Amino acid sequence: MARKYIDCREFPSEMHCTVAISADSDSELLEAAVQHAVSVHHHADSPELRGQLSQLFHDGTPPVATPRAG
Repeated sequence: MARKYIDCREFPSEMHCTVAISADSDSELLEAAVQHAVSVHHHADSPELRGQLSQLFHDGTPPVATPRAG
């Protein structure tokens, strides 16, 4: 099982979020990412949000240095 992550630093926002989340499964990562998007970024939990977030997953672990914005 390969580690995966999603990194808010790739997406500039007014709040300058620096959170990166990693997990060993897509489902666990998706649930954590949705919780973060809803509670911190005030997105609505929807199938569209879940689909968008899952497209942003990367293999491995988040880099220490800030990644370039997407």
